[in-house]
Amino acid sequence: MSKLLITWWTWFIWSHAVVELLQAWHQVVILDNLSNSVQEVTEAIFTITWIHPLFEYADIRDIQQVETIFTKHVFDGVIHFAWLKSVKESCDKPFSYYENNILGTINLLRCLDTYNVRNIIFSSSATVYDASSEDAPFEEQMKTGNTTNPYGTTKFIIEQVLKDMAQWRQMNITCLRYFNPIWAHPSGLIWEDPHDVPTNLLPIMMEVLEGKREKLFVFWDDYNTMDWSCIRDFIHVVDVAQAHKIAWENLAKWFNIYNIWTGKGTSVLEMISLVEEVTWEVFPYEIVSRRDGDVSISIAKVARIKKAIGREAQLSITSAIKDALIFRANIYN
Repeated sequence: MSKLLITWWTWFIWSHAVVELLQAWHQVVILDNLSNSVQEVTEAIFTITWIHPLFEYADIRDIQQVETIFTKHVFDGVIHFAWLKSVKESCDKPFSYYENNILGTINLLRCLDTYNVRNIIFSSSATVYDASSEDAPFEEQMKTGNTTNPYGTTKFIIEQVLKDMAQWRQMNITCLRYFNPIWAHPSGLIWEDPHDVPTNLLPIMMEVLEGKREKLFVFWDDYNTMDWSCIRDFIHVVDVAQAHKIAWENLAKWFNIYNIWTGKGTSVLEMISLVEEVTWEVFPYEIVSRRDGDVSISIAKVARIKKAIGREAQLSITSAIKDALIFRANIYN
């Protein structure tokens, strides 16, 4: 059993990871400033696991607040989620992304070094891959950088910093580059629910189904895909959470990078068809011109993580859509 610090910014992926870790009998301490999340999610986690995770209020940009947590707890390692993550928002507010993602990570690393915590799982992103490449699926050894947006740039820079920390400060670091996690825990109690306007595909589609939006705008035109809409490697968030738990339990020495997870692509128009199949409803959408910062195809090659942990993604896109509908049923009953 390990004691882990979980740094969070939104309660989407981290909350599912906490559930997986608690169910495997790891101790968890959560760090957050509640800017894009709610502390009440810990009650939902308790309902699922019957274990209360410890919560510490702190802003990762404030090194004194972070260091206070390290004076109160002795950690075996950290799973670092604390980042802003919207491609579009990062283009509009780049300095917020540089400050939170990069400065926040440096503050965390200073504390880890000071208190001799040497084990890190970092939630990275497929946005680090060279945007000029159309050679999908992406493999871990492919060129990174040349990003299309500040969010991807922050992830790229952090990976370079972490590689240095592995070499020069003897830290054991695993970076998990995931692509497009989607939706909710099967319980319907934890899900993707940002305070601000959602920018990810499935939450927007759910708002259309709920009547909060008239329709979905599909970015389309000159993407180099079979139906001219973007293709993404969508993965159920529970699979992502399990990957973090398994990566921690199999943490290798020095510096390692793994893509997670499915290795299969689904276009936006195909996603619409899947939602229609599950709901038996005609889904309203409108074709619009492409969005700045988007690449045509983003799919993972996942042989490396399969070899390392002997496991593949277990849950389908259809199951993620059904879990989203379970959540909708819960909030309206």
